[in-house]
Amino acid sequence: MRRRAPDVSITLTAPRAEFVYLPSLIWVPTGIRRAADLVLPLARFLDDLRIDHFPASVTGLRDGGRTIVTDQGEVSNDALLIATGSRFLNGLPGIENALTLCAGVGAAEEIGARLRQMRGGHLAFGFAGNPKEPTAVRGGPMFELLFGVDTWLRQQGRRQQFTLSFFNPTAEPGKRLGPKAMTLLLNEMSERGISTHLGHKLTAFSDSAISTEGGELPADLILFMPGLSGPAWAANSGLQLSAGGFFLADEFCAVQAGERVFVAGDAGSYPGPDWLPKQAHMADLQARAAAENLLLSLEGQAPRARARPELICIVDSVNAGMLIYRDAKRGWVLPSSRVFHWAKRYFERHYLRVFR
Repeated sequence: MRRRAPDVSITLTAPRAEFVYLPSLIWVPTGIRRAADLVLPLARFLDDLRIDHFPASVTGLRDGGRTIVTDQGEVSNDALLIATGSRFLNGLPGIENALTLCAGVGAAEEIGARLRQMRGGHLAFGFAGNPKEPTAVRGGPMFELLFGVDTWLRQQGRRQQFTLSFFNPTAEPGKRLGPKAMTLLLNEMSERGISTHLGHKLTAFSDSAISTEGGELPADLILFMPGLSGPAWAANSGLQLSAGGFFLADEFCAVQAGERVFVAGDAGSYPGPDWLPKQAHMADLQARAAAENLLLSLEGQAPRARARPELICIVDSVNAGMLIYRDAKRGWVLPSSRVFHWAKRYFERHYLRVFR
């Protein structure tokens, strides 16, 4: 936006002027990364791009999106881009007994601390979705955490002291990545001696077990990624929402029932294939389309940029990784290789260097 519109006023409304690189949270529990590596101050970045920061938490919208309501006052605008991400559905009884990796660096650090304290036991890894919106699921990081912890325990010579299990309420976890990828992931679990508990609805968590309609799964540590919904303040936005609670967008990332309101990333619900991912790469593509269409709307022109549906994922396992790709025409998987682990590190540097 700054390149295309050098004189426009841009304001970032956010609680803190910092950026948290979520994709690398998978490396915090095993010590490859520390919180300080992934939480970056944005002051210099914002200053370089002449972006004003309004430190506040959004609580709603008024006037069709022209007024942002926050806990620190109101912010007016001529065009709005919503990029607040999603929130977790934490309504399962006993959810406080589980740790969620993508809840932030604090959760990732706690997972690592718990693993280092344990001398053995049952480790259970799993994820779930949003029954009202099948696309609202984030399973990739849990596959990475599962394989990464397994590798890390083997490197320490402690793997035989633990049993690892993977649970999911569907019978085909990872199906959205494609049938080849799903088969490869389940085969990887089998080869690593990781048991599975699949196809049974989750009913509750406790400090020692996971309860499902298919029985109980023992667990001394539960690592779980809940399904996703839109931000809590979306209900106070006056904009049209999807069944799952996300901002309902069209093919141009424009929010329906809003005027010059756009959305990018996990806060939105977009048209597309049933495997359309909620992941960083797709958010990147949506952000580019939304930014272009926002500027066109200010010029009185019709939107024309579309975010191409595409899934690119490196499922990392601490010292290797498998590459998964899917688009409208094809899908393929490249088996685990050290090259892909280092490729994931390269992409981390590529994204973070602009802030550093």
